[in-house]
Amino acid sequence: MNELLDALVIGGGAAGLNGAIMLARSRRSVLVVDSGTPRNAPADGVHGLLGLDGIPPAELLSRGRDEVRGYGGQIVRGEVVKAEPGPGGFVVTLADGTELRARRLLVATGLRDVLPDVKGLAEQWGRGVVHCSYCHGWEVRDEPIGVLASVHHALLFRQLTDDLVFFANGTELDDDTRAKLTGRGIRIVETPVEEIESTEDSITGVRLADGEVVPRRVIAVMPTLLARTEGLEGLQLPLEDVPQGRRFVTGMAGTTPVKGVWVAGNATDLAAQVGASAAAGALAGAHMNADLLA
Repeated sequence: MNELLDALVIGGGAAGLNGAIMLARSRRSVLVVDSGTPRNAPADGVHGLLGLDGIPPAELLSRGRDEVRGYGGQIVRGEVVKAEPGPGGFVVTLADGTELRARRLLVATGLRDVLPDVKGLAEQWGRGVVHCSYCHGWEVRDEPIGVLASVHHALLFRQLTDDLVFFANGTELDDDTRAKLTGRGIRIVETPVEEIESTEDSITGVRLADGEVVPRRVIAVMPTLLARTEGLEGLQLPLEDVPQGRRFVTGMAGTTPVKGVWVAGNATDLAAQVGASAAAGALAGAHMNADLLA
């Protein structure tokens, strides 16, 4: 742990592991710090990933870790509590007091989904409650779907089912938007949502403030997407608020205004799926290697 690493990767998801592979294949000394809390853990499978469609998230990460180790990279389970400039580059401190030093950093911490404050929603997250038609839409096709407050989601999920209800839940709809929804055969419910009702295994309906229960099997939501920044404050990486949430500001290949620090994956591209995050990590890793060469 006293070694000055060529690169330290914070986050062991698709972006972090693929970045580490690129660096390790270039014979760089690289270590990945992974907290073990992947965003997609509740999902049954990863979709839209060429050649690996449907692979369980845990299996994909396990394969990735084995590949990093196969090229001589190291992986440590831990939580970063502090990261800041230091001798030779950067010093990263873990929750157990371990200090790691590296010439370059790749931040691949991912993001945190903040769900709407509706009773019963969080309990079904990743099962009956979904957020992405491309990630989970095929698996819920032809089901009675309810969409909570997102017009964009309503139009996307309508491609997958003939039985879709849009719960406005306070969202103001202009005449043009109403026409788009009703023209696609989407029922609009404007009574506020009180609770998502479910059994242990599945959603059964949406209870409204007036007591009516609208039977549904699937609820689609648009969470607020917040880049995971815990422990990274000392790097002073710029953040920006965007319509979907908050992200790290990056340039080409994940570069940042902080020399020696790159960001890849959902921490900067909030909408990136697994394949796009992995590709971004690979690109960042290659640019980090080129920077070390220079």
